[in-house]
Amino acid sequence: MSLGLQYKNQEHIFDEKAVDGVPFLSYPMLEETGIVHHGFSTKLGGVSKGCWATMNISTTRGDDPEDVEENQRRIARAIGVKPEDMTFTNQTHTTNVAVVRAEDKGRRFMKTDGMITNVPGICLVTFYADCVPLYFVDPVKKAIGLSHSGWRGTVGKIGKVTVELMQKTYGSDPKDILAAIGPSICQDCYEVSEDVIVKFQKSFEEKYWPELFYQKENGKYQLNLWKANELVFEEAGILKKHIAVTNVCTHCNPDILFSHRTTGNKRGNLSAFLALK
Repeated sequence: MSLGLQYKNQEHIFDEKAVDGVPFLSYPMLEETGIVHHGFSTKLGGVSKGCWATMNISTTRGDDPEDVEENQRRIARAIGVKPEDMTFTNQTHTTNVAVVRAEDKGRRFMKTDGMITNVPGICLVTFYADCVPLYFVDPVKKAIGLSHSGWRGTVGKIGKVTVELMQKTYGSDPKDILAAIGPSICQDCYEVSEDVIVKFQKSFEEKYWPELFYQKENGKYQLNLWKANELVFEEAGILKKHIAVTNVCTHCNPDILFSHRTTGNKRGNLSAFLALK
């Protein structure tokens, strides 16, 4: 199938899939491990109306709760998980990462932007509308992680925080971890002010600055969150060959993906899903 997405390059990062009319994106790199159910939702395939149309599973956007529940059932069936196994973050642009245990199934973790688990069946769910989804799969220790990384999370290197917590909790070796950067806003679309860039200059070595941002005539900057999170992965010890970097921009695909830069707060959320089989 084809969703009509605009890709920034021809590299095969994603498969476009659909089950019972519910489309989602999946990573061949993660699929090939054989140990996870996973995906990334689009705006399509749900029942929500108005600015939430149609596939929104977030309960924090003002959407009709019954529509949200039906959307959760639909996307869960498409990805291969149970809606009651979905475990959520309530994101506030922190670098807080929670360890999800069996008794946490179905819970919403407050002031949390990442989760890790080694419990089969629990489906980690995080929310997006331009920020960067980060997926982690350790096929050796059978552990996973899923984190939300906006510019604040990227400066704080939540990707590295997630890896270090997987090391501490499950004994994961970063060299075994497969990591993916999900659909989010691209550098061409992401204009930021100098105060944001100053924080990136403090967090990343100067040799990387030309890859991360450039200044424009209006005094603003274009920031590359994809590259920044790739560097965070490598700093955490993940091998370059084990990193999949998105080539899909949320802002470039407003008919298919929710984007805060496109519509502001009048929108639903996209969702990332990751569960051990």
